[in-house]
Amino acid sequence: MYDAFAGLISQISGFMYSYLLIVMLLGVGLYFTFRSKFVQLRLLPESIRVVGEKTGDQHSVSAFEALMVSTASRVGTGNIVGVANAIAIGGYGAVFWMWLIAIVGGATAFVESTLAQIYKKKDPEGGSYGGPSYYIQAALKSRVLGVVFAIALIATYAGGFNMLASYNLISSFTSYDFYASAGTFTLGGKEYSVVAVVGGVILAILVAICVLGGGKRIVKVTGVLVPVMGVLYILMALVVMVMNLNMIPSVLGRIFSEAFDFGAMFGGAVGFGSSAIMQGIKRGLYSNEAGVGSAPNAAAAADVSHPVKQGLVQMLSVFIDTILVCTATAMMCLCTGIDIKGGLEGAPLVQASLATTFGAVGPYFITFALLLFAFTTLLGNLFYCEGCLNYIANRKLGSVPMTVFRFIACGLVFVGAQLSFDLVWDLADVLMGIMAIINLPVIVILGRTAMRALQDYMEQRRAGKNPVFKASIIGLKEKTDFWN
Repeated sequence: MYDAFAGLISQISGFMYSYLLIVMLLGVGLYFTFRSKFVQLRLLPESIRVVGEKTGDQHSVSAFEALMVSTASRVGTGNIVGVANAIAIGGYGAVFWMWLIAIVGGATAFVESTLAQIYKKKDPEGGSYGGPSYYIQAALKSRVLGVVFAIALIATYAGGFNMLASYNLISSFTSYDFYASAGTFTLGGKEYSVVAVVGGVILAILVAICVLGGGKRIVKVTGVLVPVMGVLYILMALVVMVMNLNMIPSVLGRIFSEAFDFGAMFGGAVGFGSSAIMQGIKRGLYSNEAGVGSAPNAAAAADVSHPVKQGLVQMLSVFIDTILVCTATAMMCLCTGIDIKGGLEGAPLVQASLATTFGAVGPYFITFALLLFAFTTLLGNLFYCEGCLNYIANRKLGSVPMTVFRFIACGLVFVGAQLSFDLVWDLADVLMGIMAIINLPVIVILGRTAMRALQDYMEQRRAGKNPVFKASIIGLKEKTDFWN
């Protein structure tokens, strides 16, 4: 039964990313890139400026805090394990396609988060909330589709992504002697690792302790951990690059040459699933989530004077995730000269790469980084889920049902640690793909609204003003909760 289910999920994943999502992601990203006149590059300095703006309401989430929550979800175990897998399977060229999906995805992230701000709803406590489900219902008048998207998000983040984060963390222990010496046991015909079981229990308990404090605690915890985590990781990558400076020209040369090598691009004899394009796009999307419809849930909670400000902030999050953190992983693997086709993948590949430079310290650092990455990912993901649960219920859920959900989510954290490599990755890819298939056509339909908001923002900036949004300016008078 387990093998049959794993095989089915693998086939679905292969179809989605071979034929459907590659066209949708690149097509929508390029469409908004040209329509916005390269907003992700043109307004990158502006996005950095608006991150520092403060909120005047203690009940609201600032632009920086919203950036940290979305970055906590984006910057996760996929930035280490996912990038290593992409390189091990797709080769050097996969890095280029990750870069490309991030650059074009920046425009997509801008649009979806701007829309989330425009159509956000008022919180009784004085804050705001929203996301794709809300702009689907408000603009397309379809609560049914909004509920379908909310269910897909909960399944993806509480299930697929959180199980994957748990698995990726536990997999980093396989390179240590104690993992094998601890042994295994068989239950119900399936073999389980003692370390995976014990580690899964500990991780689930730690997450439960944190999330039982509610969404505000999630914001506070991620606001502290994400900057520390990201800076430490990038600094380590810079040290590796400096110590292997002579390797960088050849590494960059292979990234670009193999990205456009026909065999590497399309998989050659091993098939498209192992190609640089497929691996780069799958792991790039998993890492930065542009177009998936997750970050808009955090964007809608921010207190800003103009929706475009939060669109710019979430656009910046995509660059932080892929251009900085994913590139850091790629360079740590490739600059050390380790054989990326030598049989290692995921966390063990990165650990082996760092071991060539730092000895025994390298693997320990990756385990520590994965612990922080996994923990902040688990917390940020549950922040998204709770908003969608409230949407499905059409009210703010009480403490009892929300507590039940949190315990179930923590149980899934334990389950993820026990799954196999192929199943846990394919399941996350499929669930994430379902979200993108719903969200991408919706933001194309609503793209005109986001572009009008961008035009209004730029006109006010050129006039030397701090942009303030009015819904009536773009023809949405009385159609939004906040901007009238």
